[in-house]
Amino acid sequence: MVDLDRFSFIGYTFPLLSDPKGEVIRRYDLLHASAGPKGADIARPAEFLVDSSGTIRWVNLTENIAVRAYPEQVLKAFDEMQAKGGP
Repeated sequence: MVDLDRFSFIGYTFPLLSDPKGEVIRRYDLLHASAGPKGADIARPAEFLVDSSGTIRWVNLTENIAVRAYPEQVLKAFDEMQAKGGP
């Protein structure tokens, strides 16, 4: 995790994660082995909705770096999470 104060001068209001050894991508099963430049391991594209208790409530995973969830998909998942009583 990168210290929030380190980047607050840019206007960031959220923490950033630095994972140079790929420990986090392995923990969350997001490793895309040899898919990066010069065959480097990289993270699979992924989006998560995490509630205030830290529980992952929605996940979108792909194998293609160009594929991401549409904003409407994320908003729908958020609305469904709230309807079920989630934060």
